[in-house]
Amino acid sequence: MGGTGMLNNSTMICALLMAQSVEQMVKDMHQAKAEGAQLVEIRLDYIKNFQPHQDIQIILKNKPLPVIIVYRRLQLEKCLVFAHFRSQDCMPKWEGGQYEGDENSRLEALCLAREMGADYIDFELKVASDLTREQKMKNDNATKVIVSHNIDGMTPKDEELSNLAASIRATGADIIKVVVNIADITEIAKIFHLLSHCQVPIIAYSVGERGLISQLLCPKFGGFLAYGSIVGHSLPGMPSLYSLRHTYKLDYLNSETKVFGLVSKPVGHSKGPLLHNPTLRHENFNGVYVPMFVDNLEEFFSIYSSPDFAGFSVGFPYKEAVVEYCHEVHPLAESIGAVNTIVRRPCDGKLIGYNTDCEAAITAIEDALKGTPLSGKLFVLVGAGGAGRALAFGAKSRGSRIVIFDIDFERAKSLACAVSGEARVFEEVVNFQPEKGAILANATPLGMHPNTDQRIPVAESTLGDYELVFDAVYTPRKTKLLKDAEAAGAIIVGGVEMFLRQAIGQFNLFTGHEAPTELMREIIMANF
Repeated sequence: MGGTGMLNNSTMICALLMAQSVEQMVKDMHQAKAEGAQLVEIRLDYIKNFQPHQDIQIILKNKPLPVIIVYRRLQLEKCLVFAHFRSQDCMPKWEGGQYEGDENSRLEALCLAREMGADYIDFELKVASDLTREQKMKNDNATKVIVSHNIDGMTPKDEELSNLAASIRATGADIIKVVVNIADITEIAKIFHLLSHCQVPIIAYSVGERGLISQLLCPKFGGFLAYGSIVGHSLPGMPSLYSLRHTYKLDYLNSETKVFGLVSKPVGHSKGPLLHNPTLRHENFNGVYVPMFVDNLEEFFSIYSSPDFAGFSVGFPYKEAVVEYCHEVHPLAESIGAVNTIVRRPCDGKLIGYNTDCEAAITAIEDALKGTPLSGKLFVLVGAGGAGRALAFGAKSRGSRIVIFDIDFERAKSLACAVSGEARVFEEVVNFQPEKGAILANATPLGMHPNTDQRIPVAESTLGDYELVFDAVYTPRKTKLLKDAEAAGAIIVGGVEMFLRQAIGQFNLFTGHEAPTELMREIIMANF
C-alpha cells in the first residue's frame, strides 16, 4: 500500500501562542516557524497590559508566518444552541479566555487587527453575525474570518453538529471552528464525521488528553488545520509541533491512510508512535500509529468499527479484558488469556486477537542467557496481569518451574493453575529466598515513569541469587529494579527489548509485510 512519498493533504499546522508580552510573542512566532509551523494563533488575551494599536502593529509587522488573531473573554460562552448540554466547570487552559474588560473594546481590537492586515481573525458565534457582515462589507483586504463555537458538555449528535456548522456558515464565515470538551474518546468520531462531511473549510477538535487523536488524525478527515505546541510550552492534549512534523508526519496523511492505535489508559508513556510511524513510512505503507486513551472497551470498538481503524496494540490495563471484544482469538493468545495485538480482517471487518508479548519476552530472556536453557530453572514472576500471563506461558513452554506473586492472590492462583505453577501472596516477595540461578521477572507497572524511584519489593540481598532479572517496564530504559540487580551481579534484560520484539510481531500482523528488524532496532536505540 503506497501513498507516503508525496504530500497528500492541505491541512496546515498551527502553533498556539499564549505569551504574556508582545516581545515574547514575536520570539515565539519565529520559534514556531523554525519548528515547522505554517501559521500561528496569537492569543491577545494573554498579553499583559495589552495596548491594541501598538501591540497588534508590532505583532503584524514582525510576523514570519500568517497569523490568526484571537481575543477571548474569561467568561466562557454557554452553549445557546443545545439546551440539554451538561455544564462543564471550565475548558482547558488553552481554550479558556483571559480578557475581563469591556466587550466593545475587545471587539474593536479584533476589528483593528483586520484593518491592520491580519491573515485571520476569530469571532465567537454569539457575536459573529452582525460583525462578520460588517467586516465583509468593509473587507478590502485578504483577511479571512473564522467563526468559532465552544461546546460545553456532551458532544451533540452528527445531525446537530451539522446544523451548528450551517448556523456558523450562515454568519458569512470563511472558516468554521467547533471546539468540544469530550468526556470519552468515542465522542471524537462525531468530530471526524463533521470534518469529512463539511463542504467549507473547518477547524474541529477536542481538547484534553482524550482528544489528542482529533489533532493527529485531522488531515485524514479533511480538517483545515491541526494545532501543535512549541518547545517549552507543552499543553495537555496538544501534540508538539515536532511530533506533528517528525513523528506523525501529518503532511503525508490522506483519506486512505489506515489508522493503527495503542488502546490503553493512560497512554502518555507510550513510545509506540516513535517506533511504528517511521517504520510504516520506511515500508511505504500508508498508515499512522496513534495513542488512544480509552475508558470503555465496548463503546470504543463499537464506535471505531470502520475499515479505517485497521489494527490496535493493547496496553495496560486491557490485555485480558479485550479478549471478549475479539471475534476470533489466535490459539496462543487464547491459551494465555491475554491479547496485545488486534487486526481488523479486511474481508469481513472482524477483530482478530493475537499475543506477540509471549515470544518477545521469553526470547529476549533466552538470548541474554546465551544458550543456557530455561528448562528446569525457577522462574519467579511478579505480576499476573496481561504481561505476566504472557511471561508465565512462555516460561511454561520452555519447561521452567514457576512461582507467581500478585497483589490479587486469586489472580495469581488462577494463573499458577494454568501453568502448573505456585502462587504466593504479594507480601511474601520481600522475604522470598530464591535458589541460585533463578530468573526474576517484573510484569507490574512499578518503576514506570514518572514513578521511577519505585520497584517491586524484592529484598536487595537476594537480587544476586538470580542469574537474570527481567523488567517489562520500558520507560525508563533502565529501571530501579534493573539498576539494583545489575549492581548485585545479575544479568539484566529491560522492557525495551521485549517492546521491540513484540512490536516487530505487531508490524507483521498490521501490514502483512516482513518488519525491517534492523531499522526498528536502530529507531529503538535512538529514542529510548
